[in-house]
Amino acid sequence: MSKYVPEDVERKWQDIWEQGGHFHVEAAPGQPKYYVLEMFPYPSGRIHMGHVRNYSIGDVVARFKRMEGYNVLHPMGWDAFGMPAENAAIKHKLHPASWTLSNIDTMRAQLKRMGYSYDWRRELATCHPDYYVHEQRFFLKFLEKGLVYRKYSPQNWCETCGTVLANEQVIDGCCWRCDQPVVQKDLEQWFLRITAYAEELLADLGKLGGWPERVLTMQRNWIGKSVGAELTFSLAEPVAGADSITVFTTRPDTLFGATFMSLAAEHPLVPALIAGKSQEPAVRAFVDKVRNLDRIVRTADDLEKEGVFTGAYCINPATGQPIPIYVANFVLMGYGTGAVMAVPAHDQRDFEFARKYDLPLKIVISPEDRTLDPAAMDAAYSEPGTLVNSGEFTGLQNEAAKTKIIDWLDGSGRGKKSINYRLRDWNISRQRYWGAPIPVIYCEKCGIVPVPEKDLPVELPRDLALLPDGRSPLAVSPSFTDVACPHCGGKARRETDTLDTFFESSWYFARYASARETDRPFNPEEVGYWLPVDQYIGGIEHAILHLLYSRFFVKALRDCGYLNFDEPFSNLLTQGMVIKDGSKMSKSKGNVVDPDLMINKYGADTVRVFALFAAPPEKDLEWSDTGIEGASRFLARLWRLVTEELAGLLTPVAACAPAEALGMPALPPLFAELRRREHAMAAKAGADIRDRFQFNTAIAAVMELANFLYANVEALKAEPKGAKAVSSAVATMLTVLSPIAPHICEELWQATGHDSLLLKQPWPIHDPAALVTDEVEIVVQVNGKLRGKLCVARDASKDAVEKAALAEANVIKHLEGKTVRKVIVVPGKLVNVVVG
Repeated sequence: MSKYVPEDVERKWQDIWEQGGHFHVEAAPGQPKYYVLEMFPYPSGRIHMGHVRNYSIGDVVARFKRMEGYNVLHPMGWDAFGMPAENAAIKHKLHPASWTLSNIDTMRAQLKRMGYSYDWRRELATCHPDYYVHEQRFFLKFLEKGLVYRKYSPQNWCETCGTVLANEQVIDGCCWRCDQPVVQKDLEQWFLRITAYAEELLADLGKLGGWPERVLTMQRNWIGKSVGAELTFSLAEPVAGADSITVFTTRPDTLFGATFMSLAAEHPLVPALIAGKSQEPAVRAFVDKVRNLDRIVRTADDLEKEGVFTGAYCINPATGQPIPIYVANFVLMGYGTGAVMAVPAHDQRDFEFARKYDLPLKIVISPEDRTLDPAAMDAAYSEPGTLVNSGEFTGLQNEAAKTKIIDWLDGSGRGKKSINYRLRDWNISRQRYWGAPIPVIYCEKCGIVPVPEKDLPVELPRDLALLPDGRSPLAVSPSFTDVACPHCGGKARRETDTLDTFFESSWYFARYASARETDRPFNPEEVGYWLPVDQYIGGIEHAILHLLYSRFFVKALRDCGYLNFDEPFSNLLTQGMVIKDGSKMSKSKGNVVDPDLMINKYGADTVRVFALFAAPPEKDLEWSDTGIEGASRFLARLWRLVTEELAGLLTPVAACAPAEALGMPALPPLFAELRRREHAMAAKAGADIRDRFQFNTAIAAVMELANFLYANVEALKAEPKGAKAVSSAVATMLTVLSPIAPHICEELWQATGHDSLLLKQPWPIHDPAALVTDEVEIVVQVNGKLRGKLCVARDASKDAVEKAALAEANVIKHLEGKTVRKVIVVPGKLVNVVVG
């Protein structure tokens, strides 16, 4: 054959696969299914090496599972809405739709150039009305069931961009887009009641045995279940609308030690508590300052604790004593009730605050080994101990005291057992243009009116020009906003907020199962067959929000009658980053490697091999020019081995051909060793891919077999009767490598005389008998320490093994001047010489 030209080989087979529809798939009840999915990309313009690694991993799994006999669903689509498209459109003076759709065309071509085995008929883009019409239906169903609601709430607000920002989009108190300060702004927003599923989201993590433990831990921490007590502190002087403050605490055992109260700056009682008091100006100034602090900063351990006295007092329900009420910078409304009973002797944050403002410490839990002196303490004592200064509960161990104190307070109406979650409801409103319109109309007479389902989709108008400051043009476009009320026919105004893009990405995986449906989001039979996803693949950066929102969506859609399963992803693989020069590849760092350049220079198969060989998938991959060159040399060497060195020996035989098919009942030693290595390679690579996703060691096993063939080319050629054994080894090598480097393997498969496509071949099943060797390696020890190894006949007698062990040179050395007391022989494993 001619010289290996990757581009020619790859274009040829990509055309054959596409024209033959070889990756098209339909539900097939009765046939085992496998749904493998990589997280879909944002169409930013071009794929990067992180994409290449992610999608190469998924493609190997998809191709491997097809070879194992599964009906494999492997789709691709685009997470196409979002502010980055607006930013780029403003920068390039284009419409976001034009920018996004052009990028999709580019990236689709790049993915096809990599030879990924997607069923492109199922392609979706979340910016198309035929996609978001269904999520508008979901919104209306959620609204009907009380899972969607609207409320005023303080939000991260960027004045420059004119939109709400998620906490993750606030960096050091500034907007991630324009780097301008972010403020807190009270806005009426739409929320999804994800907290209604907090307990199920937490409990069902136990069903996800195929997820990495660190992701499960991250989700548990984000949900943040706390079991404690809800306590009522009466106000010493009632204020308008309130006579008490409710707190949540996980430490009711420390109640007798509460010496002040801390409120969040956002707590609704603060204005009433300070009204008319001399402290009012100072408190208001402090509240304004704190509300605009980054929320993550406010909860950091190293935050300098600050606060201001409100001038008001509440009553400790255990002691009956009045305690001062402060506003503190480290208390948030996002956890508990936004009010904290402060026990400075036993909580470090309260301790630091008390020391700064000269507030009293009261010891109520004493360690077993010493007596605490409040004046001498340099840190809070938060370990277990015995209650002191705690009335009738003094002397109890603190864990036992928790329940007894809760029961005591419950009996008098001052408290009760409570469960709290860190998880907050999901704000789905975004004040941007490039998103799915929220299907709601506001009527002065009728109030909030859902858009009738017959009027869906509410299409995002694409004839609007973006405003130069980045603000949404929807709010100032009467052609969009001005509508008639569906109820009364009067003048009404359409909602101009659009949905958070997480709304789109939280259900796309289910849409793939029946992506060609028009009147409904899912075909129940197809969704019932394909879902849940068997293997989900994506970056660890999505371990919390995307995965949590997707889990919630499945449960909510289940309860609305759309789905019949509880969890979206049975197994999860979080791959590491691609790094270069010690840091993650990024344009800002100037260390990006363009996949197109690599494909043009080396070919897609080489890029795939390098991406999969350089590191296990869960580890970071360090880019290496020598590494990709090595992958290129390996494939070129494989090409020469098959098309030149062994060309005259190869005939079309099955991978891992059975012994009788080889026509050599008694294989000469070299061919017996070749057969053993062939079957050992198939066994190892299969286990590495199937059980551990260790593609790097699977590739290494193929390389070892190729090296053995190269090293013994002349000897193999000298025995023409062994041609079938060589053909079997080569067939197995190509079959095992084909999910990783599919194009070159298809070409070489055809070159060895096969008429069928390699991608239609089953995974080679190794013969355990072929792995049995005539010799075994024996470990030799002296007094339990390794002193040598030797190879002996598998059926060698104990006496023969003992004699060979005692004759080993290093063993003889360690026996000098010593007496052999005993020789222990474990057949096929070891010899231990006991000396004294």
